Amino acid sequence: MENLNEIQEKAKLVRKWCLVSTTEAGSGHPTSCLSAADITTLLFDRYFTYDLDNPLNLYNDRLVFSKGHAAPLLYTLFGMTGAYSLEELKTLRKFGSVFEGHPVPKFKYAEAATGSLGQGLSVGAGLALAARREGYDNKIYVLTGDGELAEGQIWEAANFAANQKLDNLVAILDINRLGQSQETMFGHHIEEYTRKFKAFDFEVISINGHDYKEINEALEAVQRPAGKPYAIIAKTFKGHGISFLENKDGWHGKTLEKEELEKALNELGPVDDNLRFKLKKPRQTKLPEHSAKVTNPEITFEAKKEYATREVFGEVLAKLGNQDKEIYALDGDVMNSTFTQTFKKDHPERFVECYIAEQNMVSVAAGLSRVGKIPFVATFAAFLTRAADQIRMARISEANIKFVGSHVGVSIGEDGPSQMGLEDIALFGALPDTVILQPCDAVSTAKLVPQMVTQKSFVYMRTLRPKTPLLYKNDDSFDIGGSKILRQSGNDQLTVAATGITVFEALKAADQLQNEGIGIRVVDCYSIRPVDAVTLKKCLNETEQKILITVEDHFKHGGFGDFVASAVSNIPGQVIKMAVWRISESGTKNELLNDAGIDASNIIAKIKSVLKKQPVA
Repeated sequence: MENLNEIQEKAKLVRKWCLVSTTEAGSGHPTSCLSAADITTLLFDRYFTYDLDNPLNLYNDRLVFSKGHAAPLLYTLFGMTGAYSLEELKTLRKFGSVFEGHPVPKFKYAEAATGSLGQGLSVGAGLALAARREGYDNKIYVLTGDGELAEGQIWEAANFAANQKLDNLVAILDINRLGQSQETMFGHHIEEYTRKFKAFDFEVISINGHDYKEINEALEAVQRPAGKPYAIIAKTFKGHGISFLENKDGWHGKTLEKEELEKALNELGPVDDNLRFKLKKPRQTKLPEHSAKVTNPEITFEAKKEYATREVFGEVLAKLGNQDKEIYALDGDVMNSTFTQTFKKDHPERFVECYIAEQNMVSVAAGLSRVGKIPFVATFAAFLTRAADQIRMARISEANIKFVGSHVGVSIGEDGPSQMGLEDIALFGALPDTVILQPCDAVSTAKLVPQMVTQKSFVYMRTLRPKTPLLYKNDDSFDIGGSKILRQSGNDQLTVAATGITVFEALKAADQLQNEGIGIRVVDCYSIRPVDAVTLKKCLNETEQKILITVEDHFKHGGFGDFVASAVSNIPGQVIKMAVWRISESGTKNELLNDAGIDASNIIAKIKSVLKKQPVA
């Protein structure tokens, strides 16, 4: 192989800065960097096509570091392209540095936040899917460690990539044998990995990950589409290139002391600090162009008819797909329950069937978001909790994903507790700057879905299984952060704030109490986060007893009631939370709402109990 010496010298420089930066930081994973230094050096030197001035150029090749703890290697590779001075790597892991301990969007060349292992191949599959469907003609490389190959999501991603025939996706598997605390599951038994990836219908190439001739042949081979994704299974040694680190246990996440660093650099020998990669630029430049401007689709609902908000969501999303070509819909084999099947019918080229693999689905969405798509991830709310870590990491990635959880609460009825989304508000509410919506009828749903598109952040919408009557007129308006007062009078005793299915229970309670001479105010808080603090405070101030009761079809802790309590905490008054307090069971909607203590009869009983303790004017 010609220029072998030059490749070796560049790899030595890469190793030097992985060692120097981690020692300077006093923490990090240098040995995990060294095992993958040779294959990534050759990748950047000969094959990687990238426009440094435009990291979001849709024609760029992409490199996802699924083994995010090897971040110093990623930073060094881009430093050697001339993107910044290698000296800047000495700020690794320092407060305010773009070179964080694991990649995050602050480092503009990172495709996703990684570090929670097993997720990078799914992100890469999302990037590869967008490129394949829209003709970007690039390669998506994903560097994984061998320890993370024990994660189930890896195999969800492999299944998905093969099913989608993503032959622009290249998994580079750094099989260095050693995990954090012990040898990995299969150690250096490369045939185990080969057999598994072949079983998942990958084109598999096994190589010595430190032999430049074999590395080059593998990288050259993956440039040719094979109708299936590639897996380069590279047998490597952790700490390769430094004798006292190489293939030695006990060095994971451990940096070299100053004296050890000097010894290691002496062993590397003279290094030319001026060596750099000359990246090839893509044949053209195209950046994501997205204005996120959509208008409310023209849908008219019949006043005396009932609608399920999940069905309305599907209809509206399909119509929005006509306006905005960046919208994608991702399904987990429940499209006839979430009604994304309507989007599939109208826009099959932007519908992605992920099957029953929610973790992969969320990370694929993160990949799509990276290249400017607006992915709607829709499944049962309960099943989104299965992907809690993937949702967390996508938020760290600053992904622009819209989540829709159907079948929320005990109101789903006979399916029983395994299908009931009762933790979902707590999940999404814990994530910074995440909007949470729960419309109760068709009109509010139709008006809020377009606002999900225009909101550049995480948005989560809860949709209902049961059909509900119309509360609003077709020309009513709704805003994120708003609410609607549905019942009020000049002598209201207290306020009931409800959301979703409980809005109807609160209205029933209000009507019955009115017949008994007790006035209450009812607010539909269709926006749970941000909640309408102004209206809620106004209601507290204007009612006789300065009491606000929240009612929700969600577990008590971390739900709607907590957002309300926080919003009004700086003014006098009392907040009483009514929510699901125990594990439910199968039954009818009405039976379960009653059993959970959140139906009209329970609201009435709670109000009467509270008012007995308060002087009624």
